[in-house]
Amino acid sequence: MNLIVDIGNTLVKLAVFDGGRIVAQRCVERLHPSMLGELLEGRRAAKAVVASTRGEADDVVETVRPYADYLLEFTSQTPVPVANAYHTPETLGRDRLAAAVGATVLYPGRNVLIVDFGTAVTIDLVTADNTFRGGCISPGMKTRFRALHDYTACLPLCGPTESGELQGLTTEEAIRLGVMNSLTFEIEGYMARMEKKIDDLCVIFTGGDAKYLAKRIKNTIFANCNLVFCGLDRILEYNASEEHLD
Repeated sequence: MNLIVDIGNTLVKLAVFDGGRIVAQRCVERLHPSMLGELLEGRRAAKAVVASTRGEADDVVETVRPYADYLLEFTSQTPVPVANAYHTPETLGRDRLAAAVGATVLYPGRNVLIVDFGTAVTIDLVTADNTFRGGCISPGMKTRFRALHDYTACLPLCGPTESGELQGLTTEEAIRLGVMNSLTFEIEGYMARMEKKIDDLCVIFTGGDAKYLAKRIKNTIFANCNLVFCGLDRILEYNASEEHLD
């Protein structure tokens, strides 16, 4: 049984894997030791991994340590089962690299474009030779809504809409449609250009806000909100088995 702890920009996401499958998961704002005991149902994990996009995670590592026989802190120095063409690997978000590893697990031997809808939107390419090729970062859906409210004098804070209209007839409608359509057109445009460059391109949507965009974008895509979990579990197994030393 493996315990996965993924510390994102706004939330801490927890998952338990058993036999390669997620059997329990939880998402919280702050991690408390009691949550780990509840998630593991009083048992002890054989292995655990802690990954953070916020930098050092020493306090979380120490919180998790009593609940696992083997503990891995995923850092920029951690061996991973993919090649990394990024020029500054020390600045690469752990979630982006974990998602890339997850893509190679779910779609081996494929060219995969990963679109992760979170606090930021990241669009990353993993090629069929198991190499992370980098990508793009732009503001996420909630970040865009928040920015319009915070950096203007009178615009209200709004949320997503499922409407497919192009024009809003109120200010709130205009904001909702502006954010949702700009994200849609951005992703559609990027996908179209990449599909012209890369043969047999598989597109995966992941992240907390993927559900809003998967409905709007008319293309052959796969939605998997557990892609980062899947990648972290693979990285954990890769290091625990010392497979990287072969």
